[in-house]
Parts: sequence; structure tokens; C-alpha cells
Amino acid sequence: MPTSHRASALAFSAVTLIRPDGSRTFDDLDLLVPPGRTGLVGANGSGKSTLLRLAAGDLTPAAGSVRVSGRVGYLPQDLTLDVDQRVDAVLGIGTVRRALRAIEGGSVDQHHFDLVGDRWDVEQRAVAELERLGLAGDDLLDRRLGEVSGGEAVRLSLAALLLERPDVLLLDEPTNNLDRAARLRVHDLVATWPRSLVVVSHDRELLEHVERVGELRPHRTRPIEVRWYGGGWSAHAEQVAAEQAAAEHAVDAARGALRRQRRSVADAEERLAQRRRVAKRNAGNVTKAERDFLTHRAEKSAAGMRAVHAERLDAARERADLAEDALRDDAQIIVDLPETTVHRGQRVLDSDGLVLRTGRQVELTLVGPERVAVVGRNGAGKSTLLHTVAGDVPPGAGSVRAHLPWALLPQRIDVLPGELTVAESVLARSPDADPTLVRTRLARFGFRGTAAEKQVATLSGGERFRATLAALLLADPAPRLLMLDEPTNNLDVAAFDALVGALGAYRGALVVVSHDQAFLDAIGVDRAVDLDG
Repeated sequence: MPTSHRASALAFSAVTLIRPDGSRTFDDLDLLVPPGRTGLVGANGSGKSTLLRLAAGDLTPAAGSVRVSGRVGYLPQDLTLDVDQRVDAVLGIGTVRRALRAIEGGSVDQHHFDLVGDRWDVEQRAVAELERLGLAGDDLLDRRLGEVSGGEAVRLSLAALLLERPDVLLLDEPTNNLDRAARLRVHDLVATWPRSLVVVSHDRELLEHVERVGELRPHRTRPIEVRWYGGGWSAHAEQVAAEQAAAEHAVDAARGALRRQRRSVADAEERLAQRRRVAKRNAGNVTKAERDFLTHRAEKSAAGMRAVHAERLDAARERADLAEDALRDDAQIIVDLPETTVHRGQRVLDSDGLVLRTGRQVELTLVGPERVAVVGRNGAGKSTLLHTVAGDVPPGAGSVRAHLPWALLPQRIDVLPGELTVAESVLARSPDADPTLVRTRLARFGFRGTAAEKQVATLSGGERFRATLAALLLADPAPRLLMLDEPTNNLDVAAFDALVGALGAYRGALVVVSHDQAFLDAIGVDRAVDLDG
């Protein structure tokens, strides 16, 4: 049943958004988001975050309108925070707290009472929201942002929104960079949110708690659309699988019909050619007037027949195009690189009295093609450990040594120069490689044909991830130890699946920092190193 503007949490009417380069993110978009808890998914670059920014008022459409039912609270994906700002200021209660302290100290200044208004319990409410998100609130209010971890800063920003009690809460990848315990707090918040909420996320566990999933899908033959699926992530996945099975059947049928129509055109042309040959043989038995009449009639008949067949062929092509447009074109990554093989019992990595710069003592050894997960709360030193192995960060004491070629995929995947093409980025790390072989291998990372000539700066998030992974794995020497730091952050669903498939075929050893238990389960880790002890 369609949702009316009045009954919707968000309403986008004929919205057009033009990028600085003149291209259009949305063109005449109409979209109604129902009340309740909604998840938004889609490929990187499809416009999910842009939709939230439009709803929050951060962006203004070139045409059309955006309507929100009530007050909005917006948590962006990339927070920009002042490290010198106090936590109570982030929560928006700093001025009220100081006024309360003054009143408690005996002040009768009316200005202080005006500042407090009816918010006498604001500190208690703030502490309650902080504790709800797993943050100790007693002394936290007086600290500065520079004294808290990145994950704590995200939760502080979320607590600030909750204190405002918005009617519509907009969350963009709220569990990125959060440890397991913090993620579960956000999951609980989404599951119990009593008003309207729209969350953009690749976190499948979180998406199980929404009432519906909207998927943004760009198309080759028509504007971007949002397809709605009832239920959480699992229900969405089942419905998509059924749709794809039907779409594949429709494509097979449409392609078969197109082949038959092409054969019909060829048969018709052959019949016309045969008629022309017969007419030529019989030309001497008729007068010129009769010959002209028959020729005119044959040409008219041939033109009509060609028009009919051309119309049928165009219709068959259109049906085939529409059928193929319903198919997902999710690029898969195929990593069957024999030079990355690590044999059973082979030494890969070991440490000797290793103490990280954070002061954390760590014992880390790898033998054979082990897959090790490094887990722990935010700030425990997981990323520091990987960068210490890579030699980017010196240890506080002791040592760690990799015995085989290695590569590190950091959290921020802006390691490739933006001015280079994808192929040039790979060749820069393997200068002696055959360029033809490089392009063949890039096809296995989803960069086929001219896609390998795209500039890195123009790639979407998912494409940039695949390009970075290709540059690391196709380097010379090929890495036989691959270290990944939160690799699923900001990956769309298709890229997540592609990464799982790629690591399933990788023959080397893995060290993976991740808070995403579904991802760790999917790639089959052998054991975990817990930095919380």
C-alpha cells in the first residue's frame, strides 16, 4: 500500500541533485519513507548518505523538495569534532550545567534560572543516555574530546542526539569503528527506538532490527529507484535471492526470444533474395510495364516485411535490455594466486617480548596459512599492532618479525595516488610485470576492459577498495601474509560478499582486525588474539 506524504517520516518530491562536475546524483526523485525503523542499503556511490544529508538539510536540491515529519537528529558517517571541546558541550548541556552549579552555590541571578528553564534533570538524563550507550557518565562530562577514543566520540555524538529527543533519527554507518560491546549497544538502540529512524549501514546484525529495508539501485535504462523489502536483513536477502532467480529466468527467456527473432529476420531476408532470383530469371517472359509493376510490388512487400521484422527485433531487444537491467551486476573478486601460497608448518610471523607503544604486551605467532583475528575494545591497540608488524610504528619494547612477504590494508584505503589509473597503480608495485597479464588479472578484481583505465580519484568507495586490494595482492613479490584493518568499514553489501569470496580463495596467512563477527565467521578464522586479555 503506498504511503501518503502525511503518513511518511521523509518525503522527497521531484528531487534533483547536481554534483559540482555537472553530473546528477538524483534526477526527479520521488520517495516516501514510512514511519518506524528503516534501513537503507545499496552500492557505494548509489546516494544513501546523500539522501540522509538532504533530509538533514546539509544539502539543498537543485529542484524539488524534501519534507521531514518533525525534528531531525543526524549522525554523519565522518564526524568532524574539536578535540579541545568538553564532553558536556558536545552533549549541548555545558551552559546549563554551569548555571545549575551556580544556583547550587547560592546564585539568585535570574539569568542562571532562565538558562536552566525546565531542564533541572538534564545532567541525570545525559548520564543515563551515556550509560545506555556503554559510556561511564560520572566523570566523562568534564573531560575533553581529545581524551576519548574515536569509538567513544561516535557514541558521545549519538548521545547528544538522543538528548534532543528527535522525531526522526538519521544514522549513517553508526557502528563503524566500534568495538563489539559498543556495536551491541547501538543495535539495542535501533531495536528499541520508539519513533522514526533511518539508518544507512552495511552491518547485517544491526539491519536485523529494522522493520523494512530500502535498497537504492541505479539502472542502465532508467533513473535510480528505491526497492522496499519488508523485515530485516535476512528477509531482504531471501526476497532478493528470489527476485534474482526470477530475473535470471526472464533474461534467459528474453535472450532466447531475441535469438529467434534474429533468425526470423535472416530467414526473411533469404526468402526475399530467393524471390529476387526467381524474378530475375523470369524477367524475359514479361513486358517492361509488367516487370516494373512486379518490381514495385516486390519492393513494397519487402519494405513492409522488413519494417515488421525490425519492429519485432527492436521489441525483443528492449525486452532483453529490461530483463538484464533487473539482474545485479555485483563485481566478484577472484584471488587464485599460487604465488601467495603458505605451506603447512611454515613460519610466517613471531614476536619476542613485544610491547606495543600503547604499553600492551602481546604474544603473536603464525605458522602455516593460519587465519588470526585480533579483537578487543576500542583503544586496546589492535591497529597499532598491525602497524608495528608493518614497521610503521616502533614497538615500546621487544620485537616482531614477518618471515614472508606481507601487505597491510589499512582502515583508510586512500593509499593509491589519485592521479594514477587502476592499471598504473598495480604496475607501480610490480614494475617488471607484463602489462597484458596485469590487465588480465585486474579483470578478476572486477576491472574489465576500459575499467582498468579509470583514474583512482574517480572510483567509488567499493571500486577503490577493490583497486587497493588488487594493487597489494598483485605486487611483486606477492604477499603471503595479508593484514587487514577493519576491512568491512564502509563496504556495501556486494563488496562485503566479494571480499569474503576473495579471502576464501586466498592461499596465504591472514591477520584481521575486525569487530564484525559475521565477517570473521564468514572468512573462517582459526583463532583470536584478544588484546583485552
